[in-house]
Amino acid sequence: MQPSPPHHEPDLETLLRSARSPRLRLQGLLYLLTCLTTFAAGAVGWQPLLLGMDDISFDLAAHWQRGLAYTAAVMAVLSAHEAGHYIAARIHGIPATLPFFMPVPVLLTGTLGAVIGMEGGRANRRQLFDIAISGPLAGLFVAVPLLAYGLVAGGGPDPDNPFGMPPLARWVQGWVRPDLPAATSVAPNAALMAGWVGLLVTGLNMIPLSQLDGGHICRAVFGRRGDWVARAVLLSAMAAVVIAGRYNWVMMLVLVTLMGVDHPPIRDEDRPLGAWRTALGLAAFLIPLVTFMPEPLRLD
Repeated sequence: MQPSPPHHEPDLETLLRSARSPRLRLQGLLYLLTCLTTFAAGAVGWQPLLLGMDDISFDLAAHWQRGLAYTAAVMAVLSAHEAGHYIAARIHGIPATLPFFMPVPVLLTGTLGAVIGMEGGRANRRQLFDIAISGPLAGLFVAVPLLAYGLVAGGGPDPDNPFGMPPLARWVQGWVRPDLPAATSVAPNAALMAGWVGLLVTGLNMIPLSQLDGGHICRAVFGRRGDWVARAVLLSAMAAVVIAGRYNWVMMLVLVTLMGVDHPPIRDEDRPLGAWRTALGLAAFLIPLVTFMPEPLRLD
């Protein structure tokens, strides 16, 4: 009778590798799908079409170069944003995943951005702040030059451009295209739309709520009192939606509410953030004010 081979318990590295493999496959699949949906969005010219439902074969054949240009540009913006988070997390030794890109079949933008998973409860206030602020700053570093290039290369004014422009985009336009009337912009193009998506995603992420980037920064700057700030922001947003009739944001408010308004506890809550991080954090609250668009798309 042959003796049974010795039983070896799998080590921690093996267990982590086996858990990581399905996640990496999912992340790779989502990345490829986002490339596909953004390619289609650029090829059709950022129209409210539904991939798989509307016939876009002619646009794909005629405007594939525009689709590729938009995919490269918008994926660069989103990748820069998530790389900022990921690199800062690695520097501080906080476990974080590679990004999960979010494709959408609606061919206005082709994407809702990307997210990373992070064990934020292991971070202290300074680490949380550095990780949270790195993403928006890195994304804007790519998005703003693309926006400027798109404005310069976009030709003459296009009064039919349906995409709203936030204050930051108007300032950039006034600097690089002073010849354009203030209330107009150029026709959508790959660089312009990639920059536009970057500003929109950054503006939404920097709202100081829950586990959005702005929520992390709010917790880092104000500590436990940040929960009261987040609650006040949510109530103000609800009031603004009702008063201004911007019901297109109701779903966003519902999702944020379901996600939870308060920020989860973090490590060393009582450790001071420091003067320069506090100043930068307070200045960062201006980002959603200059990048957010109450009416991103005009359908009239």
